[in-house]
Amino acid sequence: MTIWPFVLVRRPNPSARLLNHERIHLRQQLELGLLPFYIWYFAEYGYYRLRGLRHYDAYRAIRFEREAFANDENLDYLKSRPFWGFLSK
Repeated sequence: MTIWPFVLVRRPNPSARLLNHERIHLRQQLELGLLPFYIWYFAEYGYYRLRGLRHYDAYRAIRFEREAFANDENLDYLKSRPFWGFLSK
């Protein structure tokens, strides 16, 4: 879980992929601002839940998660990521 500027993990040695995923969220939060990020994040989650998606599917449908999951294996993604890159996912 990421709450700018911290990445909170359960395991003592998180994978590079997980850290990259969370760093993508850090960038999103920095660009959008912490409060607007979380308002948007939970609004999208609620929208997808109201549309009938189950928890995990609603979580994966959130645009911030779509960007992070689509690019978490690319450890160089943040070097070339466009500003507000979550809008293109």
